[in-house]
Amino acid sequence: MDTMVLNKTISQWVEEYPIIDNLMGYKPVFWVNNNLGSAEKALSELSLTFEDIVDADKRLQRLAPLISYLFPETADKGGMIESELVYINDMKNNIQETYKQSFPGELLLKCDNYLPVAGSIKARGGIYEVLKHGEDLALKHGMIKMNDDYSKLGSPAFKEFFGKFSLAVGSTGNLGLSIGIMGSALGFKVTVHMSADAKEWKKSLLRSKGVNVIEYSSDYSKAVEEGRRQSLQDPNSYFVDDENSKSLFLGYSVAAFRLKKQLDTLGIKVDESRPLYVYIPCGVGGAPGGICFGLKHVFGDNVHVFFVEPTHSPCMLLGMATGENEKLSVQDFGLDNITDADGLAVGRPSGFVGKMMEKLLSGIYTVEDKELYKLLAMMKDMEDIKIEPSATPGLLGPLRVEVGTKNAVHIAWATGGLFVPDNMMQEFYNRGKKQLGEF
Repeated sequence: MDTMVLNKTISQWVEEYPIIDNLMGYKPVFWVNNNLGSAEKALSELSLTFEDIVDADKRLQRLAPLISYLFPETADKGGMIESELVYINDMKNNIQETYKQSFPGELLLKCDNYLPVAGSIKARGGIYEVLKHGEDLALKHGMIKMNDDYSKLGSPAFKEFFGKFSLAVGSTGNLGLSIGIMGSALGFKVTVHMSADAKEWKKSLLRSKGVNVIEYSSDYSKAVEEGRRQSLQDPNSYFVDDENSKSLFLGYSVAAFRLKKQLDTLGIKVDESRPLYVYIPCGVGGAPGGICFGLKHVFGDNVHVFFVEPTHSPCMLLGMATGENEKLSVQDFGLDNITDADGLAVGRPSGFVGKMMEKLLSGIYTVEDKELYKLLAMMKDMEDIKIEPSATPGLLGPLRVEVGTKNAVHIAWATGGLFVPDNMMQEFYNRGKKQLGEF
């Protein structure tokens, strides 16, 4: 019997959107967003503005002394949680050789896999939202003034104050790490609701920081739903909502300002003759969405942003291609949402992000799990860079996207890997080498 989804049969969905047939067959696909408009016009229609990014950036500058105090590993950057932007020429050559396809332009890696404090892209949004909430509480209770030295927020008196409040979040892993690590450092009572696909080492790391980890046998959406429900029952609890949070989104968007400075330092001037192509792995959509929003404000029509999803969890592609966003899940169409890219194992996308991206995102492509391990091993061999499986698929972007100029600048956004235990990373590496046929 043909299943009904939102008052249509699966056959009707496939007839209207033929790409769904390939999604259901777990085939790698490339979707071009035909709603893409001029950046200026698209941005003017959105609820968030350039000023909102500036405000988030200023807040992070105010809070930098606190970050530096709590996490000495950030002191050399003045309490700024930022990653390097590096050329990966050997990797580019190896990708072309391995996949027997060449592409024009330069390839760089944005190394959020090495972001301090939380070790992933989630350090941007997650830590920002915790800090913003801490600042809001301290201002509301008259504990600080805007022009104070914010490092005092890390003092025992503030730890006691924040201890009266709770934070909660639903996560596949990395967002939970960023909220748990930052929240517990400030003194908050933190609960992380983790989905079945979250890695054991991430749960153990959180527990070692005194975080309450609640595990679910179901997927990410259930963990978020339950976390939200429980948090609402406690007036002193604050729920970090990965599906709908504007604070998370803006925390990620600040990356665009910093990327612009890094490109300037490298002497790369992005313009019509030297366009920028950015490839970002996507789960529920908050991190890549926030970054895309920031990049469009900074570079306008000269930046082309693509999201990447696993073939088993193409939730954002499904939502945006149909325009139904969070109303559809991959499970509605028989997909299992099981992938080794644990941070991307999301069956239902953020409706908030899908709507924000409607006229900004250039497209989405999907990648099979087997490619993740190959790319991980190649990156270790070619560049001696450690990335986790879910951080690798952006590296295939230049092979998937047709670029009309040899002056293109490609940036693959590596999203995590710093805290992966060595024995597990070795296991990932061995799998990759096997799939490359090298042992």
